[in-house]
This record gives sequence, structure tokens and C-alpha cells, in this order.
Amino acid sequence: MLNNYVLRLKSEFKGYNSQKLVKDILAGLTVAAVALPLALAFGVSSGADAGAGLITAIVAGLLIGGLSGASYQISGPTGAMSAILIGLSTTYGLQGVFVASFISGVMLLIASLFKFGKVVSFIPSSVITGFTSGIAIIIATGQIDNFFGVTSKGGNTIEKLLSYFKLGFPINKYALMFGLLVVFIMLIWPKKWASVFPSSLAGIIIALIVNIVGQFDVTVVGKIPTTLFPDARLSISSLNLTTVTHLIIPAFSIAMLGMIESLLCGASAGKMKNEKLDADMELFAQGVGNMVIPFFGGVPATAAIARTSVAIKAGGQTRLVSIFHAIALLISMFVLGPYMSQIPLSALAGVLSVKQKSIKTYKKRQT
Repeated sequence: MLNNYVLRLKSEFKGYNSQKLVKDILAGLTVAAVALPLALAFGVSSGADAGAGLITAIVAGLLIGGLSGASYQISGPTGAMSAILIGLSTTYGLQGVFVASFISGVMLLIASLFKFGKVVSFIPSSVITGFTSGIAIIIATGQIDNFFGVTSKGGNTIEKLLSYFKLGFPINKYALMFGLLVVFIMLIWPKKWASVFPSSLAGIIIALIVNIVGQFDVTVVGKIPTTLFPDARLSISSLNLTTVTHLIIPAFSIAMLGMIESLLCGASAGKMKNEKLDADMELFAQGVGNMVIPFFGGVPATAAIARTSVAIKAGGQTRLVSIFHAIALLISMFVLGPYMSQIPLSALAGVLSVKQKSIKTYKKRQT
């Protein structure tokens, strides 16, 4: 595997020059603009916080992107993964999420060594379509609280939906205003502008400005970490036999989802760039990444179709796009943290409401 990786790098960077470097930098900045609001949103929807999502995107961009089985893969927190993690965090807390992520990383490493990369090609397209549709529904229902500024009760989706009828539905009009504002902006944003300035980022910035000026009574993102080693991160003491035993099944679910999502993304994006994915190397990269990310306080990551397709369309040449996008996010975390902390959660819910629809449509076309 190491020899294949070295040969791939030599081929990828053969004839690399300043012109290609500029293309990679610009593509990296473009991907970062798309990834920033999504990382914040998926961090929250995973049951962690916006900072955890941002850290996940940074570490995944550097580590998984550098080790990836293709030149174009961009990894980070995703909607499909957050749908699994929200239930896991409710039951086991953040330490449970971190431990399950670590175990899933080990499973992915083992899968890469046993060359399980080709297994995903045998999954019927109808199963993939049904899977993505189900994930989209779970994410949409999971954002009701943030979008409307309400608080539900219960452990699973059905219990939460039923609790709205029991508790009433006291909508926070300001939260709803920000959610609808972002949805409206993203829907009317001209496509020719989106290639330069993503609609999701535009919606978040406008919502942030409105909230700073108006100081509305809404729940906001809260403190963004100014370090890659926040207090909430995987503790070695949590990796004990009892905890690991309880989390084997959730970790297996995370590993399987990471495998499916990453390899499908690689296969689809590979057709766009006319480059074949090294599936086993990709699983190795995902495994290493998901073992390391919890020690920085991040949540499990997979390759992300939306960000990967943006990288290719923006003219990205090599895996340096992933690294440059991670560096841009890291700078944003340190420089823009005080401002990002004032973003209304309902604005992020608005981003997810629109993005899940577009991603599900994209996956249907690919399958």
C-alpha cells in the first residue's frame, strides 16, 4: 500500500509548477468558503458544538486529505454522519462519540488491510438512494428545534416529534426569522455568483450582521475554540474495556457509513476528474483520520460529496487543495471566532435544510 501511495504522489505532482500551485490555493479557498458554514452546522447537528465541527474539518483536511486515495477527496463532518452521532451523543455523551470514532477508525484500518474497498461497488443504487433519503429526513427533523427556537423532549426522532404535541409549539419568532432568511437567500442566490461566493456563506454572513446589529433574543453558536486542543476531547482513560465493549456496535455503524460515504464520493468524483480512486488507500486515510480526530475534540469525518465536487469544479489539481482549505479554516477559527460565535443556530439550521435537499438530489443523479 505504501508503494502505491508513493507512486500515486509522484504521478500526481509530476510537472507541478507555480501555475498549478495558484490553482490549488484558489480552489482551497473556494472549498473553505463552502466548508465553513457546513462544518459549523454539522458540528451542532452531531450533538457536539460548532467548534467541534470546525476542528473536524481542519484535522480531516490536513490528515485524511494528505493520505487520501485520490487527489480530489475533501473530508470533514457530514450530514449522514451527524444523523448517527446525535443519538449516540444523547445516550453516551461526547466521550462516547470520541471513543466510537476511535474504534471506527481502527475498523476502517483493518478494512483497508483486508482490501474491503471494492465491497461498496456491490451495493445496489436503490439502497443508496433510500439511504440518502432517510438520512435527509432525519437531519431535517433534527433541525426543527433550532429552526423554530423550540425545545423538544425524548431520545429518538419519533419521541421528539410527539413531544411537540404534548408541550405545544411556542415558536421563537426571531429564530424563525433567521432560519427563513437564510433559506430565502440560498434559494434566490444566482448560480453564477455561487461559483465565486457560496450561497450558504452569504446567508450566514447576512444573518450574522443582522443579529449583531439587532441583538435579537435567539440562541447562538457560542464560543468558538481558539485552540486545536479544547477541553472536550478524547481522554485515554475513556478507552477502557467496558466503554469499548458498549460502543462496538455504534462504532461499526460509523465505520460502515464512513466506508460507504467516502468510497461513493470517490467513485462519483473520480468520473468528474477522470481519475480512479485507490479505495483501500482511502479507507486507510479515513481510518487514521478518525483515530486521530477525537484527540482534538472533533467528530467522525468522511469524504464529502458537496465539498469534493466544489474542489474539482474550482480547478483543483492535487491533494494540496484539501490542505489549503484546512489552513484557511484554521485561520478563520483564530481570526473570526468572536464573530462566528454570534451566528444564530437557526441560521445554521436553514443552511442544512437547503443543503440536504441539494446533496440528496446530487447523489440520486450519480447513482
